[in-house]
Order: sequence, then C-alpha cells, then structure tokens
Amino acid sequence: MLKQKNGHWLGLHRVKEPQGLLPQPAWKLNPEPVCHDNELLIEVDCLNIDSASFHQIKEGAQGDVERVKEQIFAIVQERGKMHNPVTGSGGMLIGRVSEVGSLFPAGNLQTGTRIATLVSLSLTPLSLACIHSVDMETGQVEVQGRAILFASAPYAVLPDDLPEQITLAVLDVCGAPAQVARLTQPGQRVAVLGAGGKSGLLSLYHARKQAGMDGQVLALESREKACDEIHELGLADQVIQVDARNPVAVLEAVTEATDGEMADLTINCVNVRDTELSAILATRDGGTVYFFSTAVQFTAAALGAEGVGKDVHMMIGNGYAPGHADLALNTLRESSGLRAVFESRYRMATG
Repeated sequence: MLKQKNGHWLGLHRVKEPQGLLPQPAWKLNPEPVCHDNELLIEVDCLNIDSASFHQIKEGAQGDVERVKEQIFAIVQERGKMHNPVTGSGGMLIGRVSEVGSLFPAGNLQTGTRIATLVSLSLTPLSLACIHSVDMETGQVEVQGRAILFASAPYAVLPDDLPEQITLAVLDVCGAPAQVARLTQPGQRVAVLGAGGKSGLLSLYHARKQAGMDGQVLALESREKACDEIHELGLADQVIQVDARNPVAVLEAVTEATDGEMADLTINCVNVRDTELSAILATRDGGTVYFFSTAVQFTAAALGAEGVGKDVHMMIGNGYAPGHADLALNTLRESSGLRAVFESRYRMATG
C-alpha cells in the first residue's frame, strides 16, 4: 500500500486542469485510487446518473444501451469524474468503504460499510474498470470502479430496511423534499412542475404535508401514467397533464386552477430544458420559484422573468440541507403508497 499523504479538505489536490479551481468546475480530476489522509476510498458498484444528464446521454445515443455505456465510460475516462459536459451535472453513487484516511471525519465508519455519497459525481474523483449494465428507465448504472470522497463531503450509511436501488434513487434527489419542507407555509398554493419524477413525488408529499388542507397543491406532469400515479397517491388537489416546455399552456392551466391567484411557491423538477418561463409564469408576483432541476438555464430564467415583467424570488436548487437524507428516506417509511411507486419503478420487491 502506498503511503498516505495530506490533501486539501475541499479536494484541491485532485484538480488536474485547470489548476486553481475547485473540483466541481474543474475540467479534469486525478482519480488515482490512493487514499490521502483526509479522504475516503470507495469500491463503487452503482452510479445513479442524474435525470437531466441521463436524458441527454440517452438522447445522444438514440436510446442504444451500448452507446450509453460508451458515453458514460468516455466521460469518466476523459474527466476523472462523471461530469456531463453538456448538462454540467453528475449524479451520485453507492459502494463499500475500502479505506478511511486517518484525518477523515468518519466517526464510527468502518471499512466494508456500504454508503451512498451525498455530493455530485461532477466533483467526485472516479475511475471505472467496467460498466456491467445500464437501466434505461432509471439511469442506474452497475459498474466496477473506485471513487474518492473528500473530507468536506457528506455521505449516508445505507439503511437495512430499504432496498439499495430505492435508497440510491431517493438520496440522489434528497435535497428537493428537504427544501420544499422548509419553503412551504401553511395555507399556501404550491405548484410542482415535473411532479411525476422522483424529486417531484417527494416534493409533492412535503408540499401537501406543510401546506395542509387549507393550502392548494397542483401537480403538473406531461406523462399520462405518472399523472395516474399521482391521482392514486392523493398528493395533489389537482393533477394537470401539461408539457412544461409550453409556458402558455402552463400559464393557462395554473390561472384556471387558482382562479387567477397563481402559485405562492413553484417547484421546478423537470429534467429537460426550456421550462424556466413556465415556472415563472405559474407564480404570483412576490412568490418564490425553486429551480431544483439541473436542466434549468439560469440566464434564461433571469432574462425571462425580466421579459415578462414578473417580480418573483428565484432560488437555485441546493442539493444539500441539514438532515436531508433522513427526511427523504423517512418519507418512504411514512408513505406506503410512495414506497410502492418507487418499488415498482426500480423493480424491487419487499421481503
């Protein structure tokens, strides 16, 4: 084993080019699987590519699974991390702790413990030996590889009571429900765009919980099957099937549903581009738009709001909030209906 050495707690020592940047905006990282004193070395077996990134990769590969594998492998080979150069986003991973650096703040974390990283793959040094399989519906990728976690990065020990594929899916978006739970006030009108995806469903649950029966929760979703699932779950006062890329259609739908009052809070969880104006137009003047989706172009949002004369507060979707992992996992423990949907999507059975 090579001798350990100190590294910067934010991972600056892993940046290859350009020098001086933090790992996330850097073009290339050094993924050498040597554990520095303030790092964690992980044997990786599954990646969860974030929804916007996987949608773009799948489109570029024209739905061909082998080409998807090739694109993912090529990105990691070139950049030393899974950082989609088109969307700028990554995802997260699960694996087994291989080595714990002497200065890593690991608490009681032991070698062999299975964990999920709670930071983006776009800043996680990663090397892949091979890609075994790709789930073209969920964006989960079975791999053999190694990754490095910096001292600054949060992680979660995988729970025993939930299947790993479900845990991976939930933890990938755990920032969304945590932020929605903090932002939503009793009695508010809340609109969720992309409500049928995993972040959308978890956000709906907490919007409904926090707004209460005096509030109004609108679920906007383009896919018929997802709309049916939301109906069955009873998480929204109204489910509206609409394409979030059509801002006029969204404006008309929300205007009708709210009698012209519009949403106090709009959550954008859509995994495709060109939905910024839809979220802005759905929101009342003085209201808040929370852009969780990594497909959002913030220049388009800023200039779009100016162009239509909307005075709204716009928030970038921060994937971190204290306690976000526990809150998201507890959501499935609280809601048997939501858990059943996730089990169905991720092809897992209980027991």
